[in-house]
Formats: sequence, C-alpha cells, structure tokens
Amino acid sequence: MDLKNKTTKIYALLLVLILLASFVSLGTGAVNVPLSKILKIIASQIPGIGAGVVSDWSSSQEVIILNLRLPRIILAFLIGAELSAAGVIYQGIFRNPLADPYIIGASAGASLGASLAILLFQGVKVMGMGSVPAFAFLGAFLTVIIVYVIAGIGGRTSSHTLLLAGIAISSFISAVVSFLMYFSGQKLQHIYFWMLGSFSSQGWKEVYMNLPYGILGFLLGMWNLRSLNILQLGEDTAFFTGVDVELLKKLSLAAGSLLTASAVAVCGIIGFVGLIIPHIIRMLVGPDHRKLYPMSALAGGLYLMLADTASRIVIAPTELPVGILTALFGGPFFLHLLLKKNQRDYRL
Repeated sequence: MDLKNKTTKIYALLLVLILLASFVSLGTGAVNVPLSKILKIIASQIPGIGAGVVSDWSSSQEVIILNLRLPRIILAFLIGAELSAAGVIYQGIFRNPLADPYIIGASAGASLGASLAILLFQGVKVMGMGSVPAFAFLGAFLTVIIVYVIAGIGGRTSSHTLLLAGIAISSFISAVVSFLMYFSGQKLQHIYFWMLGSFSSQGWKEVYMNLPYGILGFLLGMWNLRSLNILQLGEDTAFFTGVDVELLKKLSLAAGSLLTASAVAVCGIIGFVGLIIPHIIRMLVGPDHRKLYPMSALAGGLYLMLADTASRIVIAPTELPVGILTALFGGPFFLHLLLKKNQRDYRL
C-alpha cells in the first residue's frame, strides 16, 4: 500500500474511532444516556441548530452530559495527546525508544513542583499563570535536564544509564514528595491526588487551564520535527547539515516539559502513555517525526479516553483512578520492550 494512502487511512481511522469513543464515553456511567438524547443535547447548544431541537431529555441528563462527562472526555483527550506528544519528543531527543515522561522522571518532577506550589505558593501568579502549572513545568524541566546530563550529553544516550538515571531521580523525588505529604496536614489529600492520576471531579475549568499550555507545547514541538529526523543520523551529521543541535535540545526539552507539566498539573501522574502510543504508531507509519508526532497525539488522546471510560465501569459504582489502569497496561509493555531491546539492537 502506498505510504501516503496508508497514512491518510490511519488518520481517518483514528478520527472515526475518536468520534465513536466520545459517544460511548458520553453515554456510559452510573446513569446511561441513550445516543439519540446525547446528540440532541449537544445539538441544542449549537447556534442556529439548537432552536429547532425538540427537548425530550431531563435536566439531570443535560447536566451529566454537558457539565460532567463532556469536559472530562475533552480533558482526557488533551492529556493523552500531550503525554504521547511528549513521549515522541523525548524519544527523539534522547534517540531512545524507551524514553517516556514517566520513566525519565519528568512526571515525578512536575508532581514535586505542583506539590510545592500547593503547600507554599497556592494563589500566587507566575508570569500570568497559576503557581501549580508554573512550578510543575519548572519541576519537569529541571528533572529532565538532570537525567539528560547523567545519561550523557554529546553521544548516543545509553538506554541503561537513561533508565537507571530516570528511576533513581524518580525514586528520590517520590521520597521528597512523601516527605512533603507527611507534613502537609490538611493538604495531604490534595497532594495525594497527584500520585494516583485521575479525572475525577475535573470540569471545564481544568480544560481551560490546560488548553493554552498544551497548545503552546504542541506547537513548540511541531517546530522541531524535521530537525529531530536529522538528529537520528547523529549529532555530527545534524550539525554539518545546518541543525543548531544545542538549540534543538533546549527547545525539545522545553516542549516536552511543557506538555508533561500541563498534563500533570491538571490530573496528576498518568504513566506509560508516552511510551506505549508512540511505539505502536511508529510500527504503523515508521520513524518520520512529521507523521509520528501528530498521529501519536491523536492516538494518545483516544487511548486515554478509552482508559478513563474503563476506569468508570471496571468496579462501578466506585471509580478506579485512571493512572492505575495505565500502569497495569504500561508496566508489562515496558518490560516487553526492555526484553526485546536486550535481544537485539533496537533502532528508531
């Protein structure tokens, strides 16, 4: 099959699946809402169309769809897209398919920054943004810099060193966060939220808070895609073809950290999304970041929408934090990749 046609078909398939998953998620929960009423409720909010829709739904159904489930689904899509896009960037800049915001410690760093903001700087504005996303970004960015330095700048990053550095830094940060939680008093529950990762009680406010940082991080990542392709040939080759390697590293780390921070600041730590999705998409369309990046974002959004829906029905009426589900799938997947990599030289 022609690669262009194949790419177009995968995009079309993803969009169809996202649409189907959205309606399934909207109708599924403690109160099931028929598809016909979901369509009418949504259509009633569209200018020019809403006036002609005959109202045959209850006010509680309208509140459930418009104020509870719809913002939650949109937020799940945004977070999944951001984490997947961050995974593509980290894997490209580290030149290692095992790099992931969760594994290399970016998520842990963001949670530490968010925890400090909750305890010490809640209500403070930093450059126009709330203290939680600002400190989450700072924590993620500094953590990635530390891991990157340890793993070795200037040559091909050792996967073993990268993993060990990421695990060590994440463990250290987890200990610091636990220490903060021990002395956090009434704010313990708020910090504990970051450790599990959940969309429970998230609404339009969180969507509006996440959206600008997610868009900025995604666009910043888009700017580097061609250079990331060249970087896979080696830093020397990239340098001699005109790529400013150091600037590329800084902008890529900033984009990945911003995407990770905007996700973690809203819903806490949700692991392995940035590992699983880019790996699957890479098997479908190859290593070209110009296709891999946007397609992984769409697939990541779809994946987390489905995971969030499953988290609401697995042990209903109780809700399972979505971070637990992604870890249950992601842990074995990561071990599979690690064993595969040890058996042969895995190349991006």
